[in-house]
Amino acid sequence: MPDPRLSVSLPYWQDRDPMDALLVAEAADKLGYDRLWLGEMATFDAFALATAVGQAPGRIPLCIGPLAVDIRTPATIAIGVASVAALTGRAVSIALGTSSTVVVKDWHGRERRRTAVHLEESARIVRQLLDGEKGDFDGEIERIRGYRLRLPAPGGPELIVAAFGDRALAAAARTADRVVLNLVTPAQVARCDTRIREFAAEAGRATPNVSVWVTAAGDPTPDMLHTLRRGVVGYLRAPGYDAMFAEAGFGEVVRLAHSGAHPREVLAAVPDELPATVGMFGDSGTLANRLTAYRDAGADEVVIVPVSTAEDPAAHHTLETLARIEHG
Repeated sequence: MPDPRLSVSLPYWQDRDPMDALLVAEAADKLGYDRLWLGEMATFDAFALATAVGQAPGRIPLCIGPLAVDIRTPATIAIGVASVAALTGRAVSIALGTSSTVVVKDWHGRERRRTAVHLEESARIVRQLLDGEKGDFDGEIERIRGYRLRLPAPGGPELIVAAFGDRALAAAARTADRVVLNLVTPAQVARCDTRIREFAAEAGRATPNVSVWVTAAGDPTPDMLHTLRRGVVGYLRAPGYDAMFAEAGFGEVVRLAHSGAHPREVLAAVPDELPATVGMFGDSGTLANRLTAYRDAGADEVVIVPVSTAEDPAAHHTLETLARIEHG
């Protein structure tokens, strides 16, 4: 395993001001975190936010995504990465994913089909373009011919694929430099790491490194715990995540979510212990133990998704606590 990294992903909590993201980015840079991830949900365009962050004082490398391949074409993804790199002068990597049916079909009106195939084909095209090659690919879902980046190709960015089930993990093992997992227990990280190694060996490739997004709160308050519970409600019905939470002992809540109950009813049934199974919450000793558990399970990069509050919009307490744990 390469030297372990401790990074930060900007949080987009529904009950917080979206501008908190800029404060978290500034704090992560000043505290010496290894990388800043910028995902995309319902607020900022990821490339616009990455440019704003990258033009501010600081030097932290950026990772954009995971971005849904069902929403953006491989060419627009590569153009976005090259744009951020050219405008900011920062090291920029890209993560690809498939998002959810709600985001793809309901929000964007796009079709979500054969997600593992789509993920792999998009990754292959993005790789060509970011390596400065002329795009040439004719797949089952994605195709490109004749386009080459007009901006300088970002030299050597990591191509990262978000995956969970076996088909997506196999696609990632065949194409990615790194696989990122989200909302998983340390035991699930270990199982996914084993499968990634098996799939990479079958493909004759070096095993991709593994990152894991982990929601974190140092000395959580009741408001923080409410935010955390609310954040997992949408995952309780998602394929794969539902089985994981059921395996962790929360089958009754999963069944309630699948019953069609209103999200408020599901939220009321989510105990504090449920998000804790896929996060790190507590005092510094608890955080240190959870960080070790994820690394021992196979993650060489733990990406903190910190809980921000009205009293601490930059999540300083959590980020400072984990920085002390990491750097002493």
